[in-house]
Amino acid sequence: MEHLPEYVDGLPNVCGAEAAIEAAIRDRPGAVFKPSSPIPFDRIKSACAIALHMHQPLIPAGGDDLATAGLISNLQYMMEHQGIGDNHNAPVFHWCYKRMGEFVPQLVHEGKEPRVMLEYSGTLFHGLRKMGLNDVFDNLRTITCHPEYRRCVEWLGAPWGHAVAPSTPAQDYRLHVKAWQQHFAALFGFEALSRVRGFSPSEMALPNHPDVAYEFVKTLRDCGYTWVLVQEHTVERPDNGHGPERKHLPHRLVCTNSHGESVSIIAIIKTQGSDTKLVAQMQPYYEAKGLSRWELAGRSVPPLVTQIADGENGGVMMNEFPPKYFEVVREASGTETPLMNVTEYLEFLFDLGITENDLPPVQPLFQKMIWDRLEPGAGPEKLHRTIEELRKENHRFHMEGGSWTNDISWVRGYENVLGPMEEASSAFFEKVLEPGVPSDDPRYRNALFHLMTAQTSCYRYWGQGLWTDYGREICRRALDILRHDF
Repeated sequence: MEHLPEYVDGLPNVCGAEAAIEAAIRDRPGAVFKPSSPIPFDRIKSACAIALHMHQPLIPAGGDDLATAGLISNLQYMMEHQGIGDNHNAPVFHWCYKRMGEFVPQLVHEGKEPRVMLEYSGTLFHGLRKMGLNDVFDNLRTITCHPEYRRCVEWLGAPWGHAVAPSTPAQDYRLHVKAWQQHFAALFGFEALSRVRGFSPSEMALPNHPDVAYEFVKTLRDCGYTWVLVQEHTVERPDNGHGPERKHLPHRLVCTNSHGESVSIIAIIKTQGSDTKLVAQMQPYYEAKGLSRWELAGRSVPPLVTQIADGENGGVMMNEFPPKYFEVVREASGTETPLMNVTEYLEFLFDLGITENDLPPVQPLFQKMIWDRLEPGAGPEKLHRTIEELRKENHRFHMEGGSWTNDISWVRGYENVLGPMEEASSAFFEKVLEPGVPSDDPRYRNALFHLMTAQTSCYRYWGQGLWTDYGREICRRALDILRHDF
């Protein structure tokens, strides 16, 4: 299969090679980690998995005039303005983005079995390359592609522009998911892409509106993903609406829409807590050490304690994580509680004869309230009426999705940014998707790049001030391209 260029007309290669990407996913091998894993799955008591999430948005800050400033990485702005706020951390962030490429080989050469899952946004990849930080990619390529190290590292897919699923139009979210796959293949090759099986949603935000949740899971399945990371308080058991009981076993996330169609995907549950502190101090390992094998579908299996955190943010991740990671990998390797990556674990699990249907089901939060009074298949209008009734009756009930923190809505309070975002999304649909403009058309790529950049969660998270101005400005540029180029 031909190698994809990383850049096309000065923009990251995020579209136009959909058929090649689909073929790489369709023709990929079954098990990709188990064949080279030395872990005696039948003899271990438990295991733990950690994932590192890395992201920097692109901002219109490459110049003094907001309307004409170049789109640069927030990391570049931090590097160039180290006297402001926490910007002095920029060089440490740079190191954080490449350091697993140093840690993993060192530990492997010691005869240890390090494991880590990595998730980088497309805007971060692009920003790092534009800054000339090629050492990051050299380090990452070593642990991603080198046969000696790649069993230790599992990449997780993500939406290219760090878009949050509950409030990003479904057709746009699908474009983000596909764009990340193509960009990743251009960076690391088709073989590396064929090993990407798990998905990490930005801000751990899981849609809970039945129609949006269905489209979210359908997108992941259509793009070849086999599992998704979910936060424990964003899902419920369909039978009683309570949270999952045995959180350290894989579950099956089942989503049904208003037309009565259902789709499911394996869900790996990330437990609640202060994410960066838990990962920096390798808490999942110590929790796993206290667990023994559980029964699943009549078979004895080890539980897997899973946690994700920002890989660069905060003093604990910058300073405490490296020595603790080394300490735990050295202690855990070859013991009854090893580090494992999720796909590696699932490959061993399914090799026992367990199937996806054996996993306990969960659904997005608050859906039991809906299905208790609405027949699946009743249609979107009846669903809308039921949601409005429940909103009036129960102040806890909402359909805005859940994320890593329950006190932030990804919809309310962002009208000044969501308005322009929705306008840009509508224009992209009307001018590009509906008329069927080919995805390898340079105008398509330019418009898509700006649309996805505008949908980065950071512009909502802060809600007001400079970041809102940034978000509105990128939306303005996307609309400008869509109005004048098509």
